[in-house]
Amino acid sequence: MSKALTIKAIENFKPGASRREVPDGDVRGLYLQIFPSGKASWAFRYRFGARTRKLTIGASPEIGLKDARDLARAAHLQIAGGEDPGAVKQAARTDAKALPARDMVEKVAAQFLARHVKNLAAATRIEVGRIIAKEILPTFRGRRLSEIKRPDVIEWLDGIVDRPAPIAANRALGWLKGLCNFAVERGILDTSPIAGIKAPAAETPRDRVLSDDELRAVWQAADALEPVYAGLIKLLILTGQRLREVSEMEWKEIALDAKLWTLPAARAKNSIEHSIPLSDWTVEILKALPRIAGSDFVFTINGRNPIRGTHPVKRRIDKLGPPMPPWVLHDLRRSVASGMARLGVNLPVIEKLLNHVSGSFAGIVGVYQRHSFADEKRAAMQVWARYVQAIVTGETAGNIVELAKARV
Repeated sequence: MSKALTIKAIENFKPGASRREVPDGDVRGLYLQIFPSGKASWAFRYRFGARTRKLTIGASPEIGLKDARDLARAAHLQIAGGEDPGAVKQAARTDAKALPARDMVEKVAAQFLARHVKNLAAATRIEVGRIIAKEILPTFRGRRLSEIKRPDVIEWLDGIVDRPAPIAANRALGWLKGLCNFAVERGILDTSPIAGIKAPAAETPRDRVLSDDELRAVWQAADALEPVYAGLIKLLILTGQRLREVSEMEWKEIALDAKLWTLPAARAKNSIEHSIPLSDWTVEILKALPRIAGSDFVFTINGRNPIRGTHPVKRRIDKLGPPMPPWVLHDLRRSVASGMARLGVNLPVIEKLLNHVSGSFAGIVGVYQRHSFADEKRAAMQVWARYVQAIVTGETAGNIVELAKARV
């Protein structure tokens, strides 16, 4: 398996007598092309239908490693959505020649991704790229932003709502508004053509917390799944971390002997490196997971990619367990936070465990409060794991609560 490229390695590459391509082990299909002249450029190789194709991304170092990976991931999303990235790029060039207006949707979208979105957290960059590729461009490609009218946008939103995907419609509208506001800020538009359009679906903050009986049911249902899926669900319950951060976990982030998981800033939602102590039980679960030789990913089926699309897994858990009020996997994170609070874990410790930068650590407090809470976090994780074990085995959890309050 190819090693992931690094900035230092790229700087040290020397040109040879002929062009060569160095694959990036982090993003499948991404290559750095090194020419005899000493120049270098990024390319993305992929299959679309029965054909192998190549998409030129751009020159290096003008396009850095991080941006090249983001653009390659965006191309993967286009392929998954049934679009050929090379054909889309060619069509954009053709459109640009026929209609050289600065406010062509695809042209502004490319600038928006390159100039604004690239500065956001990694998870947000991926999500915005997906929304633009799946929701915005298929409908508005080839049109000028200044010519898009309110009825056009409402018809587009109605189509998303009717799929039905009302919350997706809200997110799509939000990023279309962001794209238009970006165009206004850069002088491409005088005013946003969709200002004042309201989100089509009402949203209420989720407050679903699973009871002890429900947590037990989810855990026991997970036991009936394949080991990789069972491990994913159990780590969500034991660590309280975000779904994407757990599902994309890599072995190099885990120090089993030290019982520590270090989430790199590039994968954290808030772009801040996060240290998560692992309970003894969590370490046991990780050690028991099946491993695919040469794969970096903890939770993977094919060894090449981490688990994607957890909705089918959630539906299987629902079928395996008893009837429960509606819930989603993210509710497990809230349940962990609520459960720790019941055990007497202090709020700042819970917020540190969840990698929150708001709440107790917002504003000036966050600037001057540099205590890591490492010992407190580890104690809280051990107590929470002990409590979950009591729930799963049917032990009297009330005894654990009293014990925990004395220790935390």
